Amino acid sequence: MRKRVSRILARSVKLITAGLLLSCSQDPGPLPNIVMIVADDLGWRDLGFMGSSYYETPNLDRLAGEGRAFMQGYAAAANCAPSRACLMIGRYSPAHGVYTVGSSERGDERLRKIIPAENRQVLPGEFITLAETLGEAGYTTISIGKWHLGEDPCSQGFDLNVGGGYWGHPKSYFAPYTSPDLEALEGEYLTDRLTGEAIRFVREHADVPFFLYLPYYAVHSPIQAKPPFEEKYLEKGARGCQGNAGYAGMVDNLDRCIGLLMDEISTLGLDQHTVVIFTSDNGGIRDISCQDPLRAGKGSYYEGGIRVPLVFRWPGRIIPGVEWQTPAINIDFFPTILDLLGLDPGTPLQVDAGNGTGEGTSAGQLDGISLWPLLSEGRQLHERALYFHFPVYLQAYRAGYDDGRDPLFRTRPGSVIRKGDWKLHYFYEDGAVELYNLKNDLGERHDLSGEKPSLSKELIIELKAWLEGYDAPVAFEPNPAYDPEFEKEQLTLHAH
Repeated sequence: MRKRVSRILARSVKLITAGLLLSCSQDPGPLPNIVMIVADDLGWRDLGFMGSSYYETPNLDRLAGEGRAFMQGYAAAANCAPSRACLMIGRYSPAHGVYTVGSSERGDERLRKIIPAENRQVLPGEFITLAETLGEAGYTTISIGKWHLGEDPCSQGFDLNVGGGYWGHPKSYFAPYTSPDLEALEGEYLTDRLTGEAIRFVREHADVPFFLYLPYYAVHSPIQAKPPFEEKYLEKGARGCQGNAGYAGMVDNLDRCIGLLMDEISTLGLDQHTVVIFTSDNGGIRDISCQDPLRAGKGSYYEGGIRVPLVFRWPGRIIPGVEWQTPAINIDFFPTILDLLGLDPGTPLQVDAGNGTGEGTSAGQLDGISLWPLLSEGRQLHERALYFHFPVYLQAYRAGYDDGRDPLFRTRPGSVIRKGDWKLHYFYEDGAVELYNLKNDLGERHDLSGEKPSLSKELIIELKAWLEGYDAPVAFEPNPAYDPEFEKEQLTLHAH
């Protein structure tokens, strides 16, 4: 098991860091509570405030109205584990090597043209997590729900853990549960149980600064809504391409539960003293959660797989409104939280990482930027590029899943750069390039790489420089098991 910072050292760092907070903050005072809610597989269009007329989400709509909602919010990866790893350490996926869930060799080996990179399934222990950093600053920290980055979030800096481990989804949302391993009353519903645990924690820690990380399992499969919620949407009927009543019932109940937690925070008089962040770990599953006009869904690096809802709320401190122009990504959460606490996001915390080298991994080694100037003062941020690297394979749920270039895979090995309105995809099997203008073509339907070769070349150079900075895997050996005739047969089969 990973070696952790000793309790004596951790307490010393808490005192030192708390002193830094008081000396650096422009508004010294008690540390604000931080509540970070992460839905699982919730799509960009699956909420009322994001434009859906099908899903009814009054509580999240209210949260967005009271805070800052980003219309260009991104997850740093298109599926669960890598996105969560990025969020927890504030770095892109090449830094930690968690690229996907499970094996990197997904799909029939006869369809894989190259040998993919190796994939880590556990967040490496040398990184200092957001939980560790906040714990060192004086916070009581708890993870309630999906962890998916190792055996126990308490080995990564959390003081308490409820329902988190290796597993990525529940076997059932109705008790008795097998994963997560929670004792429960017969008929209990998992989303309700995790909400109750969160409310209990807030009540018991109302007098101390706390970091509540609430990564719900909902609305990941299995699609199991409580019957009254599903019946509501069966009666309502579909709205356009959104019409899965079971999924809608899960979204509705998730919204209800978040409303209960927000009400409890208000009842305890903690509203003005609590920062709330809400997002999803990746895009929605295309077959369940239509994301039109976005292309594709979970697992794909088209917009449907990585665009997500994103809201920050801190009454009196965050200027409410809708942020249409500014792209934000979940690796920004770490530096933003440091900044709002009064710490320089680039300030390293020299703590023994327990990696056997005697060297610490600095919290200052962050890839994201602080959104705090925008959130608190309305100052626009300098333009920057966003990057994504996926050097592995992910098979399709069904042929034609992503409605794109490849009907047999959601994603083949590739990298992506988004800069300004432009987004470039680079694919490693054949060096193919796709270029889109997201302002004019949000659905990524019109490839402009042939019309703009100079811009494509410029973005490829910038993308490769970024990859070289990480020594990211970009060179791949041909796969001897690849069978082009079998691929032709499959393409022909799925064309009908």
